[in-house]
Amino acid sequence: MNIAYVVTRLDPIGGVQIHLRDLTGALQAQGHTPTVFTGGTGPLVDELRAQGTPTVILRHLSLPINPLRDLRALREIRSVLKDLGPELVAVHSSKAGILGRIAAPVLGLPVLLTAHGWNFTPGIPKLQAAIYRQIERLVGPFASKIITVSEFDRQLAMEAGLASEDRIVTVYNGMPDVPPRLRADPGREPARLVMVARFGPQKDHPTLLHALAGLQDHPWELDLIGDGPLMPEMQALATGLGIGERVRFLGQRLDVDEILARAQASLLTTNWEGFPLSILEAMRAGLPVVASTVGGIGEAICDEETGYLVPRGNVDLLRDRIARLLRDPALRVRFGLNGRRRYEAHFTLSHFVTKTLAVYEDVLVAHRGRLVAGKQEDPRVAPRVS
Repeated sequence: MNIAYVVTRLDPIGGVQIHLRDLTGALQAQGHTPTVFTGGTGPLVDELRAQGTPTVILRHLSLPINPLRDLRALREIRSVLKDLGPELVAVHSSKAGILGRIAAPVLGLPVLLTAHGWNFTPGIPKLQAAIYRQIERLVGPFASKIITVSEFDRQLAMEAGLASEDRIVTVYNGMPDVPPRLRADPGREPARLVMVARFGPQKDHPTLLHALAGLQDHPWELDLIGDGPLMPEMQALATGLGIGERVRFLGQRLDVDEILARAQASLLTTNWEGFPLSILEAMRAGLPVVASTVGGIGEAICDEETGYLVPRGNVDLLRDRIARLLRDPALRVRFGLNGRRRYEAHFTLSHFVTKTLAVYEDVLVAHRGRLVAGKQEDPRVAPRVS
């Protein structure tokens, strides 16, 4: 299968980017031919090319809304798709998702959107959400199918009227396994906590730091992995709360697996999400997870079985749940083992790729059927009747 992937950016490295890297690598191993088209550069471009995935940089595709530049990007996407002639176009991220869904049908190509969370999900400012909801309603009909990465997002899409129920399907993210040496030991003391999240409006580092400021009588250290514009503000907040010496700001890292292997619990405080890979990474490592109950997070974590779910912004409850884990190494071990089993049962790369390919095949079969029906109805190819 010859598949064109269109994504707005491959930097900074986040869930969308890791999703594409792992998916395209697995597809190539099965004999398929994926090609990635993206705006900008970054280390993931090198990773994709190193694994043999052709990756083409688009000159005009960028994040900020700019009508003239976006029109050029639309023309550029249409041009590269015409030259490649893929069987299927798979679009990811908001800007590429919109432009790709407009460009592909003009060329008669079936197009499929993978939505890694919606820009109108609860937690996003209301005006911004309203604008994106309307845009998605306008371009929604152009996609043959929409893959959502959580059932929460599937329901949200149907409630917003983006497409009919039969055209929206949930496929959970999955990740390749790690070797045994990268499994964590949650019972080790003192506990090292870790959170993998970009420092931006989406993530809720302040709630986490305020919760931990009330746990200074417990032995713990916190590693924060990620970069972003709000990092200096969070560094100042940690210092102001008196926990600056116990919090390490590690920036964007390519050795997340190694850091998780040395941790005893994983945390994710956030304002909105789709289905975050950072939680799957933690479960894969055998770590208990404490996370905000937003988006599809509750479909990965089982409360009081693999970790704890906490309402968004609830400092007191978050502090209580972290304290339970800090006090009880055996509880951390039990939750971590349960999370590891849940990862193996539902969130491996094999599960994810098999289900994704099934959706691709459905789209192609339906598209070919429409082509055949169109030819049969075309009077230029219909048999003459004497």
